[in-house]
Amino acid sequence: MDQGNDVPTDPEAILLGILTAIVSRVADVLEEVKDGLDTLSRSVFSQGGEQSPSIIDADLQNALKRIGRSGDLASRVRESLHSLARTVSFLKAAEKATPIAPEIKLILNTLNGDIQSLLDYNLYLAQTTQFLLDSTLGLINIQQNAIIKIFSVAAVIFLPPTLIASIYGMNFKHMPELDLVFGYPGALCLMVISAILPYWYFRRRGWL
Repeated sequence: MDQGNDVPTDPEAILLGILTAIVSRVADVLEEVKDGLDTLSRSVFSQGGEQSPSIIDADLQNALKRIGRSGDLASRVRESLHSLARTVSFLKAAEKATPIAPEIKLILNTLNGDIQSLLDYNLYLAQTTQFLLDSTLGLINIQQNAIIKIFSVAAVIFLPPTLIASIYGMNFKHMPELDLVFGYPGALCLMVISAILPYWYFRRRGWL
């Protein structure tokens, strides 16, 4: 059967063809990881606006999962690249025992350079992944702190009225305020004022 002139038949050419194809595929995978990280970056840093806190929190948690998958894929690619680098180094070292053709040596040098470049690129992607992970966790903490702040402010605002209501709800026999005509409306006004003052103070300090 005629296999054509471009089909390698010797073992060296077949091995180099396989290694070249693997390196090319690894490069494509890293590009896919980079595109995914770019999309994630835009998604993470565009949170906010008119979105509700629950939607933002769900989006950030989903982003965490996607970042984890990207980091895992980059880690697997790094292991593959190290295996390829060891294979190429072994083939180059075998030249001492068995001389190889100059064109094969050139291809091995090219493969070695490509693998080192991909390792550097993979390191960059790993750093980008870590940055996105830290940023996403930071944004989640900000969201949680905002929710906690709301509950804290609400507790402080309603604490003085609750204190006033608890005092005048004790119903002791000798409580002169209970006999006043305006005692009840006065207590209500005092409760409202005691709630407004903390709220006004927090707004003035920029805590709300």
